[in-house]
Amino acid sequence: MHQILSTTDDMLDFGAMLDESFEEQKEVQRGDILSGTILAIDKQGIIIDLGLKRDGVISRGEVEAMGDDNPFQMGQRVTVMVIRPEDHDGNLVVSVHQARALKDWDAAHTLMESGEMYQGTVMAANHGGLIVPFGDLRGFVPASHVVNVPRGLDDEGRAHYLTQFVGKEISLKIIEVNPSRRRLVLSQREAQKESRDAAKDRLLENLTIGDTVHGRVSSLRDFGAFIDIGGADGLVHVSELAWRRVRHPNEVLTVGMEVDAFVLQLDRAGRRIGLSLKRLADNPWTTIEDRYHIGQEVEGTVSRVVSFGAFVEFEDGIEALLHQSHMGVDAPPTVEEGFRPGEIVSAVIISLEPDRQRMGLALKGALDAEDLPALDEVADAV
Repeated sequence: MHQILSTTDDMLDFGAMLDESFEEQKEVQRGDILSGTILAIDKQGIIIDLGLKRDGVISRGEVEAMGDDNPFQMGQRVTVMVIRPEDHDGNLVVSVHQARALKDWDAAHTLMESGEMYQGTVMAANHGGLIVPFGDLRGFVPASHVVNVPRGLDDEGRAHYLTQFVGKEISLKIIEVNPSRRRLVLSQREAQKESRDAAKDRLLENLTIGDTVHGRVSSLRDFGAFIDIGGADGLVHVSELAWRRVRHPNEVLTVGMEVDAFVLQLDRAGRRIGLSLKRLADNPWTTIEDRYHIGQEVEGTVSRVVSFGAFVEFEDGIEALLHQSHMGVDAPPTVEEGFRPGEIVSAVIISLEPDRQRMGLALKGALDAEDLPALDEVADAV
C-alpha cells in the first residue's frame, strides 16, 4: 500500500512538472522581449538567467559577430528577444541584437510618424545609394533621394559620386519602416525640401516688397531664373532681368552667380517670392530725353522681327519699333524678307514717349510717306 502511494506521489510530481513545462512553453514565444542577468560568458555563447525554468542562451555566432563591440560582463542586466523557444538541444535561444533592433524599429517608426529629421553619418555607398546606421539597423538612402546627384551617370560614375558622402553627417527623413522586410528607407531630398520650405516660410514672414536681398542663381529656365536667397528660391521672370529685352536668362546669368535682387512680389498664401534684377539698375527710359530726340539719326541692331515691323535695340538697352509702313516704298513684301535679327540698321527717330517706354523709327526714305499709322496702336500688338 505504501509503495502504491509513493508511486502515485511520484506521478503527481511528474505531472506537475510536465504541466509547468507546458505552461512555460505557452508563456515563452518567438518574438517575446525578456530581461535577465548574465550568468556566464564562454566560447559557446552567453547564458542568461531570465527567471524561468530554463536559462536563455545567446548563440556563439551572435557573440562573435559583436567582435570588439561586445560590452557584456558577468552579472549585467540585459534585454533580449526570444528567437527560438527551444532548439534541438532544448535551449531557449535569445538575442540581444534583435531586441535592440526591435527598439530601433519602434524608434524609426515613431520618428517617421512625427516627421522629424534624423542626423545620420554615412558609413558606406554604392551605385544604388547610401548606407546610414540607425542604432543597430542599417538604413538605406536610394540614389534618387540623394541631393544633387548628376543625371546621366552610369553605375560606376554614380558610385564614385556617392562615395564623397562617406563619413559625412547629413540630414534625413525616414520615409519607410518595414521590419518584416527589414527595410528602413531614408531621404536626404525630402529633408532638404522640408528645410527649404521652413526657410521660405520664415522669409515670407520677414520680407517686404521693396527689400533688397542677396542670393545665388540656383537654376535657369526659359521663363526666368531662380535665385536662392537663403534656403529658399525666388523667381526673376525673364522680363525682370534687365531693362533691355532678354530672350533667355543665360544671356545675363549663369548658375552659381551671386546677385542682388529687388523684392517685387510676395504671395504668402501661394508661398511665392517674385524678384527683379532690373529694378536695382538705372531705368534708361527715365533719362532717354538726355540722349535721344525726334529727328535724330541713330544706328542699332535688329533684336527681333515680327509681321508688322522690326525692333531695333541700342547699346543702352532701349528698344525701338521700326514699323513696316515706315520702311519706304522700296520695302520688301514682308518684314522677314528685309530684316534679320543681328542686322545693323540706320534710321531716324520719329516719335519718343518716355512715360510709355516707346520709341518709333523710320528709314530715311519713308519720312515723306502719307497716312502713317499711329505708333502707339502698333506697339500695343507687341
